Amino acid sequence: MSHAPTDNLRGALWMLASSLCFATSGLAVKTVGADLPVAVVGFFRVVFGVFFVLPMLIQQGPSIFYTKQPGWHFVRLLGSTGSILFGFYAVTHLPYATAVSLSFTRPLFIILIAVVFLGEVVRWRRGLATVMGFAGVIIMLGPADVGFSLPALSALAAAASVSVALAVIRKHAATEGMAFMSWFFVGSIVLLAPFAIYFWETPHGLQWAYLVYIGVVASTGQYCLIRSLMIAEATVVSPIDYSQIIIAAIAGFYLFGEKPTIWTGIGTGVIVLATLYILFREARLKTHPDATPAIKE
Repeated sequence: MSHAPTDNLRGALWMLASSLCFATSGLAVKTVGADLPVAVVGFFRVVFGVFFVLPMLIQQGPSIFYTKQPGWHFVRLLGSTGSILFGFYAVTHLPYATAVSLSFTRPLFIILIAVVFLGEVVRWRRGLATVMGFAGVIIMLGPADVGFSLPALSALAAAASVSVALAVIRKHAATEGMAFMSWFFVGSIVLLAPFAIYFWETPHGLQWAYLVYIGVVASTGQYCLIRSLMIAEATVVSPIDYSQIIIAAIAGFYLFGEKPTIWTGIGTGVIVLATLYILFREARLKTHPDATPAIKE
């Protein structure tokens, strides 16, 4: 039976909804993170996110936690938890468009993980695209006021962390299924709780509304992303995700008075082109697995 994606239009709409969710929840993180420690914000992101999956947890019961790969779940949890802490810190302290642009270096780190830890062979075209992508990071940060500061390095650490989580999910998604989601929410609460306790500040007033919004909307964004990739071709819908950068630039300008530099624009462009090239070449290699070495990479 064929499981090829067939509905690119609906998939594109799901991806656009995902981008809107992640972009707006990031704005909420930047707003509330100015007054609350990011560890507290991250903790409530997963606490309130549990309500999104609670119906599934209740319906399926304890069986949703069954796994044959507890070690890989722990690795995924470390990556996901790191991405939350590093990512929220970066969003809070960087211009919003810069933080979002740096988050799209994920495919570059996935290539590095595949080579270093999974022993995959990456030929010269994808290798060159990866180098060019990181050159885009240097272009973006090198001449800018941001530079390679702690927030900028935190943004790259967040991208690397989420790449670890994605690599594990891709490797074991067929056998683990919904266990990934259930372990993520429960495990992340456990891992983030000590950080939240150490940096604890009790939210008050409107801050609670922001925290609820972050948890529910970010989880909704994850769901929309999964739905998009389930029914549509990744090469068709994934470029839509880059609309987050446009939303971030506009929102950053009007809400926070942030003006992206020309170097931010050029560096972002290089990163986007490099990561899109990697996406399309990986899709081609999957479509033509028996390609000759002359066109493999």
